[in-house]
Parts: sequence; structure tokens; C-alpha cells
Amino acid sequence: MAKNFLRIFLAVTLLSGCKAGQQANHPSYPLDPVIEKKIDSLLKLMTLEEKIGQLNQLSGMGELTGPSIASSDHAQLIRQGLLGSMLNVNGAKATRQLQEIAINESRLKIPLLFGYDVIHGYKTIFPIPLGEAASFDLEAIEQASRIAATEAAAAGQHWTFAPMVDIARDPRWGRVMEGAGEDPFYGSLVAKARVKGFQGKNLADKNTIAACAKHFVAYGGAMAGRDYNTVDISERTLYEVYLPPFQAALDAGVATFMVAFNELNGIPMSAHKDLNVDLLKKTWGFGGFMVSDWGSVGEMIAHGYSATPEDAALAGFKAGVDMDMESRLYVAHLKNLVEKGLVNEKEIDEAVRRILRIKFRLGLFDDPFRYCDTIYEKEMLLNPRHLEFAKISACKSMVLLKNQEVLPLSREIKSIALIGPMADNQQDMLGTWQGQGEAHHAITLLSGIKQKLPHARILYAKGCDFTGNDKTGFAEALNAARNAEVIVVAAGESAMMSGEALSRTQLDLPGMQKDLIIELSKLGKPMVVVLFNGRPLTIEWMDQSIPAILEAWLPGTMGGPAIADVLFGDYNPSGKLPITFPRNVGQIPLFYYHKNTGRPTNDAQRYTSRYIDSPSTPLYPFGYGLSYTTFEISTPELSATSMGPSDSLLVSVKIKNTGNRKGSEALQMYIQDKFGSVNRPVRELKAIKRVDLEPGQETVVKFAIHPSDLAFYTADMTFKAEPGEFVVFVGSDSNTQLQAGFSLKL
Repeated sequence: MAKNFLRIFLAVTLLSGCKAGQQANHPSYPLDPVIEKKIDSLLKLMTLEEKIGQLNQLSGMGELTGPSIASSDHAQLIRQGLLGSMLNVNGAKATRQLQEIAINESRLKIPLLFGYDVIHGYKTIFPIPLGEAASFDLEAIEQASRIAATEAAAAGQHWTFAPMVDIARDPRWGRVMEGAGEDPFYGSLVAKARVKGFQGKNLADKNTIAACAKHFVAYGGAMAGRDYNTVDISERTLYEVYLPPFQAALDAGVATFMVAFNELNGIPMSAHKDLNVDLLKKTWGFGGFMVSDWGSVGEMIAHGYSATPEDAALAGFKAGVDMDMESRLYVAHLKNLVEKGLVNEKEIDEAVRRILRIKFRLGLFDDPFRYCDTIYEKEMLLNPRHLEFAKISACKSMVLLKNQEVLPLSREIKSIALIGPMADNQQDMLGTWQGQGEAHHAITLLSGIKQKLPHARILYAKGCDFTGNDKTGFAEALNAARNAEVIVVAAGESAMMSGEALSRTQLDLPGMQKDLIIELSKLGKPMVVVLFNGRPLTIEWMDQSIPAILEAWLPGTMGGPAIADVLFGDYNPSGKLPITFPRNVGQIPLFYYHKNTGRPTNDAQRYTSRYIDSPSTPLYPFGYGLSYTTFEISTPELSATSMGPSDSLLVSVKIKNTGNRKGSEALQMYIQDKFGSVNRPVRELKAIKRVDLEPGQETVVKFAIHPSDLAFYTADMTFKAEPGEFVVFVGSDSNTQLQAGFSLKL
């Protein structure tokens, strides 16, 4: 039923957008007639085997980012024209050596395309993407991606498998660290920023790389938060929640898409022609190419969808997967499928055209070695400007979760006890997907505090590890705490506790860290816990007993100095949570963008949608984050109480810095559609504006609302606004109660 509905919906959409069988052209993909003619000429020269070779991507043996693979003679495959792209080959020297084989020893001299997981930095490592998203600063997010692209391009890379734009509402899922959180509107803004950062204005520029929107689609909806697991969602949820960030990446001109590992409503995404071809390529007009995830084409056999490797190759290719990453099935079976008449060579030409188009746009045919300059590589990697911005990015990412007059710490402090497994930990500061980042370049919190307070006595004790039940380090930690004025605990997850294939069923602090913090809190001294983690943690107990909590995520190369700046007040924290923090795992999935029931939640009344053993509310809501100053926000005022189909409405609020420090607040505007042809969420984020204010300064912030901001997929899946009553909320997080009402008349 659901699949038939999707086909009907896509058919209607296709007919409204273009003639049957004709591909729409997305504005972000204007075809260059010169390039298209060159591709035509090249295709005429290529044998079928050489065409299929362009669809084949293999990994270098230096590092693996997927299951173990058989070794290959890469050089010989390149000479034969049977390998068009490689991943995990790093450095200008290494990529040049392989590129020289392609240019000097293959028949048609088609350049190789080198790809790599440049997720949150290449050599200079930034905060994990979830941490970057917590900045609520799109310019900073774009700049971090621009620096990552600059370093990666200097090291011979042409293409990154980022950004991950999956919406994730289950923090048990390890890859929540790799995205922008739970909200489709904000996730779409971040997707655009990261694509623009990686790709710049021209892919042929020396400091840009092709981006890849992944994982298409709904990978973040894995059941039980277990990676690679089944996804079973409604078509409405697919279109309202999971697809918008991909469409935003498309609007930003993303060069490539990566297909997801998961099945969606019974169909593996590697075989999902309705979405990969009919929606993405035809309806949306995507002009780049689609790559499989590592081995995902071959994994359709394990899914129980394809009976043989040849069946899997046929299903993947027919479903629009242009490039096969590490399944090795296209080179093994596509020629035979053509000979059997199951695949038309013109279909192969179209896939090859898409790949060659990106190679031309990158300038590889003009100069195959433009990304192979070892002198430039040395200048760019860990460039001082990059390191300075990595520190700024880490500062912006931090979220102050609680502060009972402990922070900022005084520079006059003579002694500090710094305790915990993250206090002097270089490796785990970088998080997972750390690119070519090296632990010895990371600056720890211990080093950062020593730099900040060179004359203070820093009493460091690890206390315990991330795993096991060993408490033998408690005594040293408690002794250090007794002899210090202030206790700073650096706790959380190790780098390898979040990321791909790193899902968890329990989200409290692992190991004996909780016990250690409780023992330290009994000393009654000023105390702050700095959290290092790749996902929301269940820390209600900490919120109840610890006076100050700072969320630092996994902050990257310059994490130590950045945290020290925040702890001692040189930087006033302004980050906001891009994902809800639950009180306990039993509340998951928990997100602000939910719908009411016929018996809306009321924890004080029995016959409502609630729990009997826990509040229904989150510990910290989406958009939440404190500051060292305070802000007073007025009730929103509207320019009118109703609007028509061609009108706009202005929302004005006054915001005043009522504290004694300069601060930055991310004002958030949410809208509730009170009644619709289908139930609507209790509120939806529609705009964010960051305001910087001096102490005592006041300003008016204005938001515009247009009828298009009120559109949604109605009962018949038409995307439009319906007349009715609306509520607009403006405040510092998704729980704001500052509101005003208006109506839409059509």
C-alpha cells in the first residue's frame, strides 16, 4: 500500500514538473554544453569495459572505513581503465603516483577521482558535526568546511563523503555525532552551509572539493538506534522530516549523493528506484552522480532482497546507483547483464556521463595533477589560521547546560584539581572520523588550563577509565580535590563510543565516572563537569547534584585552549542544543517536533500521554543553552493579526542584555498550526537570528512570516498552506512560552 502510494505521488509530481521520461533540470545543475560535448566525444572512444570501470570505486589499503576487503592490483586496474575512483588514498605524493598511472599508462588517460571521509576536518580537526551544529552559527559551520576542503584538496583529495544530513532523533544511534541533530529546518540550513563550505563557488578552484549528501535516505531512522537497522516510516514522515535536508543540499548544488545502507519500508535504498531515480534524478533534477555506501550494493544479498551477486548488481544499477563503492559487483557483472539484454549500454553511458561531468567540473581533465602539489600541501596542513579558527569553532560549539554561580572561574585561583579520563587525553579529543588528524597535535584540557594559568597549581588525576569497574584511581583523585580550591572534571565518552557501528543501549557516563563524580561532589567544593561526548547523555542525576555543567562535545585539535577560554570567561558560551537531551533512555525517541494526542501530556493527570515513573519532559530541550549573562525577551508583537495569500507578517521582539557581560543569544522563532487536514506538530522551527549585545544594551529583532512558511503536506500530500489559526513563539529554546496568535485567510 505504502509503495503504491509513493508511486502514485511521484507520478503526479513528475507529470507536473516535466514530460514523461524527461529529466528535469535543477537550477543548481546548469549543464555546460562544452563539457557535455567533450563527454559525448569521450564516450564514443570508450569500450564497454572502460565505461564500467568508471563506475568502479576501490579503497586504498592504507586504512579501512568498512569491512575488510580483498587486496587488488590497483595499478593494473587503472592501466586497463577498470578503476575510475579510489578512496582512502592520502597525500599529494600518493595520489600523484596513482594519477600518473591513469594519465601516462591507460589508453584514454581519464583521470582518477579521489574521495575521502573529510567529516569535520582533514588534518586540522574541528568539533564533531553535532558540536558544530550546536554553534547555531551557519557562517562558522561554512568556514570550518571551507578550511577542511582547503586542507583536503592540498593533500590530493577531490571529493568528501560529507555532509551527513540525516535527521537523527535517537541518540542511541552512534552516527548522531555526524549530523546536525533532530530538526529538519535547521538540518537543512546546516546542509547548505556545509555544501557551500566544501564546494565554494567553483569546483575547479584549488581549495574546493566535491561534497556528497548522505545517506539517502532516512538512515537516521534506524529502529532501536542500532546502526544499519531497518527503517519503517510513513511517507508523510519521509517527506516532512527526512527528505528536506537532502533537498537543501541539492539546492546548494551538492555534486554527489550517497545511497544509505538501510532498507526503507521493505526496499534496500541501494535498490530504491522510486526515490533514487524517480524522485532524486527526475523530479528533483539532480545532475551529479550517486555512489553506494561501502559495499551496500552487495549487501542486498544479506538483506534478503537479491539472490545472487548478479541480481544485486542489476538492482543497484537500475536503481540509480552510478558508482559502486567496494562491492566490486559492477565490474564483475554489468558486461554480462548488457549481453543478456537486462541493461542497455545507453543506461551505462548515462551513469558514466554523470561521473565524468564531476571530473570535468573539478578541472581534472585540464590538469590532473592540480591537487598533487606537495609544497602547497605542507603550507596548508595545520596552517596557523586554520588552527585559530578551529579554536573559535570549538568555543562556539560549547553549550552551558547548568551554572549555579560557579562559572566563569576566576583567574586568581591558585589551585585546581583537574580530574577525569578526558583531562589529558589527546586521542579522544578528536572524536571519530578524525580524517588525517593526529593525536599528538591535539591540545588537551590540562595543557589548555596550564597555558591559561601558568602560575596556578594544577593537580591532575585521571581517576578512572571509560570502561571497567576499577576504582583504584579514586583515592588519588579525591586527594587532589581536597587540596584544590576548585574541582574540574573532564568526563564523557571516548572517541570510539560514538560514530559508525558504535550504537549504545545505555547513555549514562560509561565506566565508573558517575561514581567518581558523586564522590567528588561530597567534598562540597566549587565544581564543574566538562562533558566530552558524541551524543546526548542521560545525566539527570548530574543536573540535580553538580552546580555547573559544560557540554564540550568532542572538540577537536584545539579543544583544550577553547575550553579553557570558556571556563575562565575569555569566551562567553552561546551554543544551543541541536538535539534534545532525554532524562533517561526510556523516553527515546524524544524531540520537540512532536504531535499532540487526543489526551495531551499532563504529568499531573493520570489519563494523559505520560509515564508513571518519569516526567515526560526532556532534561534539556532542543535549542537550549545558557550564557554568563542574562537576556530579557519580550512577548512577540505582530504587524497584523491576519494575513492573506500574498501577504507577509512581521514578528517583533525586544531583547535586552540584563547581565554584566557581553553576550550572544540565538533567538528562535517557532510556529504552531493549530488545526489542519492532518495533525500538525506542536511547533516547528522557522527562523533563527543571533544577536550580540553589550551589558544593558537592548534591540528589536524582527522575523518575517510568509504563507510559504506555513505550507505542509496536506491530507492529499499536496504541499501548501491551509487557512486557519496559528501561534508564533519566539524565545531562547523550543520550550519558550512567549507567543502571539494570527490567522491565515486564503
